[in-house]
Amino acid sequence: MSGAKLLEGMAKPRGRFPHVKTAGDLIYVSGTSSRRPDNSFVGVEVDDLGTTNLDIRAQTRAVIENIGSILQSVGASLDDVVQVTTFLVNMNDFGGYNEIYGQYFDEDGPARTTVAVHQLPHPHLLIEIQAIAHRRQRPLTPTQQQEETGARK
Repeated sequence: MSGAKLLEGMAKPRGRFPHVKTAGDLIYVSGTSSRRPDNSFVGVEVDDLGTTNLDIRAQTRAVIENIGSILQSVGASLDDVVQVTTFLVNMNDFGGYNEIYGQYFDEDGPARTTVAVHQLPHPHLLIEIQAIAHRRQRPLTPTQQQEETGARK
């Protein structure tokens, strides 16, 4: 299965690109944020006076969960991720990001690069992550084995 997908139930990309692109067994997840389909953000609170509280932990969790949902749409999971690139607006958020990241991945997880960037596409965004996954060959079910054997005859 190769191709690009825009997904229902996810925030629409802020440009002309897909949420995910597959090429054979490789899966490329576009930069993903904590933005919801209604264009609000996880990890953002604004009070009546306009004071903003941005939570790197909540945003990181939402980003990773969004990536998991995107991968699920193409038959993969976070276990299939082999590389991530994380963009942080402020390296002072690295500790909170790293804490939540460690709840999903460990030293056997994906290769990772984290870089600081001047800004992301919205001032409430603290983090964006892009991912590359490799869809592993899963064992065939008995039904799939029979179908494959029948197709070869």
